[in-house]
Amino acid sequence: MSILEVHDVSIRYMTGDFKEIGLKEYVTRKLTKNYKVIEFWADKDVTFTLEKGDMLGIIGANGAGKSTLLKAISGIMEPTKGWVKREGKIAALLELASGFDGDLTVRENTYLRGAMLGYTRKFMDDTYGQIIEFAELREFEDRPFKQLSSGMKSRLAFSIASLVEPDILILDEVLSVGDGAFRKKSEAKMREIINGGATTILVSHSIEQVREMCSKILWLHRGHQVAFGDDVKGICDQYQAFLDGKLKLDANGKILA
Repeated sequence: MSILEVHDVSIRYMTGDFKEIGLKEYVTRKLTKNYKVIEFWADKDVTFTLEKGDMLGIIGANGAGKSTLLKAISGIMEPTKGWVKREGKIAALLELASGFDGDLTVRENTYLRGAMLGYTRKFMDDTYGQIIEFAELREFEDRPFKQLSSGMKSRLAFSIASLVEPDILILDEVLSVGDGAFRKKSEAKMREIINGGATTILVSHSIEQVREMCSKILWLHRGHQVAFGDDVKGICDQYQAFLDGKLKLDANGKILA
């Protein structure tokens, strides 16, 4: 049974006069047909299905619509067209370093972030040491959060968020945090969660990471779905050929012969 279904999902952003002028002026211009509205489709007719335990890698250049699609899947944003059907508990790690207070200590922010994720005080008391050790921040736990480097902040956020036991886990470039050693550790932690049966969606600019970790792959280009399936190696090879200029796509994301 599928745990996630994405059917013809399209997401539109609109810009124009209504963003730049007051309501009264907008109404006046609309009545006189003296106004402009620009539509931008961040995603267009994206369709795929995932089963329990699948790990989907989403690839594509900047502006492909990856992060916008994740927001629709996680429920943060409603699609303009199409629908998303989810089964079970969903956890999304989209912006790791957001939601912290720079003036609070690392310890205080850990408890604050845990509360935001719905963890109880007892749970945080029991797991605080594990979080700090995993994030490699034992020497910094009483320092103000704003004194940490961006990598350290992301390591803490990842350590806290990786405690969840979701049915669907969404990761947006979070496995690239920290140095090489921590990336390997975070990948191992994600494999542990995946082996526990979670269905996982990973957005990554690392083709090798997708090759190694994912059982399915989705390639997006300027909002269009280029390819989806379980031939991870084949689609990664096509994407690399595209990046190398050896393969071309048309305006709708179709591969040109």
